[in-house]
Amino acid sequence: MNFRKITAVSAAVLALAVTATACGSDDKDSGSSGGGGKKIKVGIKFDQPGLGLKTPDGSYTGFDVDVAKYVAKELGYDEKNIDFKETPSADRENALQRGDVDYIVASYSITDERKAKVDFAGPYLLAHQDLLIRADDKIAKGADLNGKKLCSVTGSTSAQNVKKTIAPKAQLREYGTYSECMDGLTSGAVDALTTDDSILAGYASQDQYKGKVKLAGLKLSNENYGIGVKKGDTKMTDKINKALEKMASDGAWEKAVKDNFGPANYKNEPAPKIGNIVK
Repeated sequence: MNFRKITAVSAAVLALAVTATACGSDDKDSGSSGGGGKKIKVGIKFDQPGLGLKTPDGSYTGFDVDVAKYVAKELGYDEKNIDFKETPSADRENALQRGDVDYIVASYSITDERKAKVDFAGPYLLAHQDLLIRADDKIAKGADLNGKKLCSVTGSTSAQNVKKTIAPKAQLREYGTYSECMDGLTSGAVDALTTDDSILAGYASQDQYKGKVKLAGLKLSNENYGIGVKKGDTKMTDKINKALEKMASDGAWEKAVKDNFGPANYKNEPAPKIGNIVK
């Protein structure tokens, strides 16, 4: 075999090797997203029991998580291909605008101010501002908080709402986290904790608080939870709305409510009609 033939053979072998390597690379990439399926990025809370909580074993639980999984399934994604991203309240709009997530399910109240920045599907839950009190206490109306120690997290609009319009003589105590407020409530350091009733129900359902606290059952405000979508993405919004309608009609919505809030005797509103915002 002369030099020219050797060169031709070597080139052919090299080409085959490159082709095989490229094919192997493609196979590896397609498998990296879980059996070749595409990933969907979903924003949730990681620190809200009953709504969005990351557990020590790395799994996720809560009503918002169940809603997020149901929607993803209706969009054509297996649960293993959901990439949950932590989205704190202050970063929700930015996360959507940056494209960090495809949609957000994170106790995200629909407001006119937020609608100027993002689009919303839903609502999927009508919550109310409420109070969490000790099991042996009774607060029949907001004004009963006058003279009592009211806890919420620093900067909470819920606490300011109570202080300004409902019980101006309440003694406001602002802690860094709701968990600190819960400890204060059970120890007697504070008399009540205020935020959305869905959030309060999540905490009350935790084993360490069962039988020690209860919801007062006051409807101090209406909070329509929606699923945040990037501004202008009407196609995604419409698909999510259809998924939410199906979730309400097939019983999955009611089951998720009972599974996550049942231990707190949470008296939830019926599944809201899509587009129906209660002021």
